[in-house]
Amino acid sequence: MNKIFKSRLILLFITVILLLSITLSGCNVQDSSNEVGKDQLAVHFIDVGQADSILIQFPNGQTSLIDGGNRDDKDLVVNYIKEQGIKKIDYLIATHPHEDHIGGLPEVINTFEIGKIYMPKKSANTKIFERVVKSIKDKGLKATVAKGGIDIINDNDLKFKIIAPNSDNYSDTNEYSIVNKLEYKNISFLFTGDAEKESEEEMLNLGYNLSSDVLKVGHHGSRTSTSDKFLKAVNPKYGVISLGKNNDYGHPHKEAIDTLKNNNVNILRTDELGTIRIISDGEKLILPKNIESNTVQNTTVEKSIYIGNKNTNVYHSEECSRLPNEKNRVIFNTKEEAEKSGYRPDKQCVK
Repeated sequence: MNKIFKSRLILLFITVILLLSITLSGCNVQDSSNEVGKDQLAVHFIDVGQADSILIQFPNGQTSLIDGGNRDDKDLVVNYIKEQGIKKIDYLIATHPHEDHIGGLPEVINTFEIGKIYMPKKSANTKIFERVVKSIKDKGLKATVAKGGIDIINDNDLKFKIIAPNSDNYSDTNEYSIVNKLEYKNISFLFTGDAEKESEEEMLNLGYNLSSDVLKVGHHGSRTSTSDKFLKAVNPKYGVISLGKNNDYGHPHKEAIDTLKNNNVNILRTDELGTIRIISDGEKLILPKNIESNTVQNTTVEKSIYIGNKNTNVYHSEECSRLPNEKNRVIFNTKEEAEKSGYRPDKQCVK
């Protein structure tokens, strides 16, 4: 082997090694599968089995965690949050003091920087509830008592508020559940914890705007939640059910599934799909690719809106050729919402 050939062989070997090193390091650095784009909202329904845990990344850079799963889920929840590159939970919400909602929260509180904490005015004589309270106290924090009407975030394009509980005394702990409404531009989510029909009826009677694109179905799909009247007011495109496979409660109950199907709601279940992450730019929903085609036909869904004219009290479809000037417009999510506000349809463009 002459010296020139040997030198070229060595050079080729070094080049290959360098290329491999760059490629491998690039895979580690460039992997952006968990990144959320600028001005995007991301809602993660974490698969914690027969429990609830929802992570929200707001477009303003803040975060919220609604519930923390069971005690056995603490590492799963903590690791999932870390994988998103999150170091602070700005708004920690413990919907109600049942173990399958607060079980992992002590570990979350001990691991991350915590901003504000919201809990209902309901305690429990359980060790896990005592651990949650102790973790809050040990970190020098205090919980804010949650009740309907509290604004957590109230910006022009981003709103996150509490719309339940609305009473101080319920016979069932589930009814104390904190219910949150999230709105980002023209997209909205409703998170209901384990709220049941009594709380649903209160929200309806108090006149809250419940209309939402995505509903976190109450109480893991139990028949005690998601009344037909409530669901019609929410009118969601998607209903997410957080539950475990072959659970002892028979969730989701047939009655709840039938109600969802009868109202043309696309059902997304964590026991079938695992963790469900929904991203939005405020105008459309971007759904996970692992949703089967017989559940949802398209992974990107445009938001349908109706545009009212403040001067004429007539509402139009967004494709209508007779839309009012921007300053005279009012936006409605459904025909029902427009008509309840005293607007009548433009008969030529609203079918």
